[in-house]
Amino acid sequence: MSKMVTLTIDGIKVTVPEGTLLVDAARQAGIHIPVFCYHPKLEPAGMCRMCLVEIGRPMIDRNTGQPILDENGQPKLQFLGKLETACTNTVSEGMVVFTQSEKARQGQKATVEFLLTSHPLDCPICDKGGECPLQDLTMAYGPAQSRFEYEDKIHLAKHVPLGDLIYLDRERCILCSRCIRFQAELVGEAVLTFDERGRSSQIVTVSDPPFDSVFSGNTTDICPVGALTTADFRFGARPWELKAAASICSQCAVGCNIVYNTRREARSDGRIVIKRVLPRQNEEVNDLWICDKGRFGYHYTESRARLTAPRAEGRPVSWEQALQKAAEGLRSASQKALIASGRLSNEDLYTLKRLADHLQMPAYLYTPIGGGEWVRRYGLSTGSDLSALGKGDAILVVASDLYEEAPLWYLRVRQAAERGAALIIAHPRTTRLERQAPHQYVLRYAYGDEGEIIERLRREAKIAQTLHEARNLVIFFGNEGMGLEQSESLAAACADLLVETGHAGRIHNGLIGVWPHPNAQGAWELGFQPIFDLQPLFETMDALYLVALDPFGDGWVRQNGRKPFLIVQDILETATVRQADVVLAACAYTEREGTFTSGERRVQRYYPAVPRYGDSRPDFAITAALGAKLGLNLEAQSAARLFQEIAGAFPAFKGLDYARLAETRPQWPPTGRADYPFSGTAQPNTQGMGKILSAVAEGTMTPLPPTMQKESLRPEEGTLLLVPIHRLFDAGSLLTPSALLHGRIGAPHIILHPKTAQEAGVTAGEKVLIEWEDRQAEALVKVEEHVPVGVGLVPRSMGIPLSRAARARLHLAERVR
Repeated sequence: MSKMVTLTIDGIKVTVPEGTLLVDAARQAGIHIPVFCYHPKLEPAGMCRMCLVEIGRPMIDRNTGQPILDENGQPKLQFLGKLETACTNTVSEGMVVFTQSEKARQGQKATVEFLLTSHPLDCPICDKGGECPLQDLTMAYGPAQSRFEYEDKIHLAKHVPLGDLIYLDRERCILCSRCIRFQAELVGEAVLTFDERGRSSQIVTVSDPPFDSVFSGNTTDICPVGALTTADFRFGARPWELKAAASICSQCAVGCNIVYNTRREARSDGRIVIKRVLPRQNEEVNDLWICDKGRFGYHYTESRARLTAPRAEGRPVSWEQALQKAAEGLRSASQKALIASGRLSNEDLYTLKRLADHLQMPAYLYTPIGGGEWVRRYGLSTGSDLSALGKGDAILVVASDLYEEAPLWYLRVRQAAERGAALIIAHPRTTRLERQAPHQYVLRYAYGDEGEIIERLRREAKIAQTLHEARNLVIFFGNEGMGLEQSESLAAACADLLVETGHAGRIHNGLIGVWPHPNAQGAWELGFQPIFDLQPLFETMDALYLVALDPFGDGWVRQNGRKPFLIVQDILETATVRQADVVLAACAYTEREGTFTSGERRVQRYYPAVPRYGDSRPDFAITAALGAKLGLNLEAQSAARLFQEIAGAFPAFKGLDYARLAETRPQWPPTGRADYPFSGTAQPNTQGMGKILSAVAEGTMTPLPPTMQKESLRPEEGTLLLVPIHRLFDAGSLLTPSALLHGRIGAPHIILHPKTAQEAGVTAGEKVLIEWEDRQAEALVKVEEHVPVGVGLVPRSMGIPLSRAARARLHLAERVR
């Protein structure tokens, strides 16, 4: 336990752990020392000088090491002849601090006066107006009139694109370096820096492409002025016009807590629309941060392609007619199946599973990655927290590029490594996370050798010793280069490793699947079985009920003349919707409430942000209405009542309560309107931090199924090994409606090593025809050094339907500029 230190701040006794920064100690005591450059998640810089205070320290007798006492028996205090920064000084026993003395206030006022010498007084049109620390501190400390000549003001560019998502107003910038330090310290990507010197200093980007980071939007949250703004919110609304709705990000399995800011506006035909997305503090999930996909990828919920009403045989019909036709199709089919995706809530999936069981048809989860059953048994359990991992713990990341697949897990694993956790990475190619792992903890294997990964880890003496001796062990697994069956076997092998090393079923230990959707784990917990190749079902089934998936658009189903009776339930007009006999229009998750179960098995609530679109309905309400036509009584009105049914039916959910999911706990640092200068505009969490499901690990069972079949997938002469990988920005139906991200999504492409490209006779920018198995697709060539020789990497959900590694041939299609 840390040694405690007692000091006095403005006459108030404060006791905090040794090593605490003075500015933090004051804030914990409710004393607000003004700051600009300081942020509690960053290393102190002492650049802005706004936190100047008077600090007195007890005088110490050099011979005895004890404080020198005055005539009253009190320690004598020694004050320096100048003010000191509260953000760079740590507390010490007996310290006395004055934050509001005349000397301290004069120093703070002088700092504001200097900052305003060239800062534009454009608060009425500034995006930061209403939530601006400089605006607030100018009212508290600023002069009524400047003593500087207007001619001395520096004029700089007002609309500088740092990248495609972030704009810089150089006149507003106060050079606090928060954005630079966030990218360098927390993210590990030094893509921003200072250029020039003195008053001519400016923020510039030094990466190619500019501001090359998936966390760029966070710099606008921590910017203490209106210098950094997002491309979608710039001049879009004023903060006081906005309403806030707590939600959960739906773009991956991390479960980041977010807030949707909304307002009604005329240019949207009077509808209430989402204006921006902000992070919502949850120190156990996403701290104060979100990735750019979560921040800018919400536009699908407001797309013009939204389904507004049900259809049958291609024409609009009433809900009664659509449900009746769907019920008749399912009732008359002798062979039928239900297929859903991890985009749905726990309540939706529960009602779907109930309907499938009632009709005695299988309930499938549409997913490219298997292993959820092993996560259900050996995943994190109640009380686990990734932020608790540090020295003495180990983290293993296998076959997953967390930066591209789950950016906030990348950040949290990186931070754990910074705290001293042993980071072990097994991957066929170089990833950004490897910068945090010692070289002896990086295991490189060839694509096609996935079945040997865990066995090779056991044979590496240093790694094996670290895994066995670790106090806690968390394993992340993905499916790079693998299909459903291979990833299932990999997950089982990882579970076996947890059991072997004695970490199964313990707090802060477990298996985490890097799923592509927010509630894939919820589907596993509720009994869905995985499937990815839907072609056999389309060829054998009489009826299919598809919910929240687009296999035709993804290229996984090809029409061969036979089509089962097809019921499609979705929110957007998709290629699969256009093939449907019955279309059931679902509302977006932003228009309703429910729960998701993250990859960490954390159940979290989300809330409605905007009204429902058209005549759409929640998925669980649609399924309940369909069930009523088929003789099954399901809850159709309340997500809360459905969740209570889940809690009573599934042991892992036992003890969870829908209302208690909204409970919060005190968190550090403090956030909210009064704390914008301190923590930025990340929103406080007042509507729930979630609960992790209880452990169901069975220590006596043997996790490993039959060993994964090993097959040689080495490239043969004239071929290369085509490998599916994940990229954060893909061409999926939920991301392409966000026009702002099109530059990051790009066109379908294949990534080659320079040597591979040379041997294939192609160069970067050329269009090639890829042929594999019985398929072919066109793609642009990209050339990158990190790709293994003889391999072609193909991002998933980019129009090239590749489920697992396969041999392929390249042919030059055409040259493009």
